[in-house]
Amino acid sequence: MNYIIRKMLVEDLEQVVAIDQISFSLPWPPRSYYFEVTDNPASRCWIVEQDGKVIAMMVAWFIVDEIHIASIAAHPDFRKQGIGECLLEHTLHAAKEEGALTSFLEVRESNDAALNMYRKFGYVESGRREGYYADNDESAILMTLTIS
Repeated sequence: MNYIIRKMLVEDLEQVVAIDQISFSLPWPPRSYYFEVTDNPASRCWIVEQDGKVIAMMVAWFIVDEIHIASIAAHPDFRKQGIGECLLEHTLHAAKEEGALTSFLEVRESNDAALNMYRKFGYVESGRREGYYADNDESAILMTLTIS
């Protein structure tokens, strides 16, 4: 597949928000993505681009020596092709170069595809947040990865 991973730009936000809205039952408000790209020094925002189109996105936060995966999604037309894995690998590599020692994330307990991907990278369950998701009271599984 012919695509590139690059930093998210303001010009990407319309497509990023569209992917977020089609991917999640509780999407972020567009202003949140704008803040992440323009004003949050902890943000590490990436997109996957193919032929000028955003096909996947990720927002992560780098704090001290940790990278927290805040959001990751691929457009439905591009799922199950390994793009999310490439994006996660890219983010973890970039974070390691900045000095990250650990990665954290929360994931819906019913999201088997995401859970499987994270486990493939070595993430392990480190806790639960009962009733975390407001739309259906689903619990979040907290996962941790030691970056080596």
